[in-house]
Amino acid sequence: MIAVLVALLPVTVFLLILSLFDSFKLVPRSMLIRALASGAVAALVALLLHAWLFRLTGLDTRTFARSVAPFTEETLKAACVLYPLRRGQLGFLVDAAIIGFGIGGGFALIENMEYLHALAEPHIWVWIGRGFGTAVMHASATAIVAVTAKSLVDRYPARGLMVMLPGWAVAVALHATFNRALVSPLLAAAVLLLVVPLVVLAVFERSERLTSEWVGDGLDLDVELLALIRSTQFGETRLGRYLTELKSRFPGPVVADMFCLLQLELELGIRAKGMLMAREAGFEVPIDDQVRASLAERAYLQRTIGPTGLLALRPLQVTSHRDEWHRYLLRHAGRPRR
Repeated sequence: MIAVLVALLPVTVFLLILSLFDSFKLVPRSMLIRALASGAVAALVALLLHAWLFRLTGLDTRTFARSVAPFTEETLKAACVLYPLRRGQLGFLVDAAIIGFGIGGGFALIENMEYLHALAEPHIWVWIGRGFGTAVMHASATAIVAVTAKSLVDRYPARGLMVMLPGWAVAVALHATFNRALVSPLLAAAVLLLVVPLVVLAVFERSERLTSEWVGDGLDLDVELLALIRSTQFGETRLGRYLTELKSRFPGPVVADMFCLLQLELELGIRAKGMLMAREAGFEVPIDDQVRASLAERAYLQRTIGPTGLLALRPLQVTSHRDEWHRYLLRHAGRPRR
């Protein structure tokens, strides 16, 4: 147990630092725990898969670690990133980095326990090498996958699984290079500890700027648009004219539901941005029954409008691609932040 704690010390400390630097409190502790758990499950699956592949390929341990393990392990960890990404649970690069690092840390926990248990004569330098080398490599590689995928899905939301490939390829290359031991393990660990904080600081700086812009400028825009929709001049605007044209394609009640959905989206966006501003100031604002009712009404309106109607509403997207994420934020705001 002492060996495992020493081996995971750098990842644990780095995760704690990332969480403390998250000024908008974008990642609930429960979500971070799920990330750690999913990474641990991926490691268990990798152990079973590798045992089968060893028997199938007949490769020796060194060749297997260099040629096969980087592909299988990074694929399993990337699959853990895919779920929160597709569910709209990652809003900015900073929470993608935290979740990716958590998944990699959970994976390293199980792998290090298995590795250190198999050692005939454990040594403190081996523990340190595993913690400052392998564990940081796993966490960093998965963080790269998460950050790259989040950045690409924001730019190209229709690309599907393709957004995972660039980060996955970089992670596999990093993993394979590390396993080939082109330099000493301690030197590789030192390089990782020097490079990773610089990359993460750059990601945090950009993410904090984007978050502030989305909260500040986005809030002003949402308020103005909501006032416009509620005004008598809305029918004369481009949005109003487009909504009027939809009457020739959809029944009147469906178009009315579309109008209600547009208004509801803006109201929820305003509430989410206000909640983030309160978090930055050190206050936690739980959602009330009215917000819960609005979320339920939104789900009902989406069902009644149907997939074709929602597709027709896409040109009227008046908020941003982070709508699904801020609704996830509101749904979980009322839960205790464990």
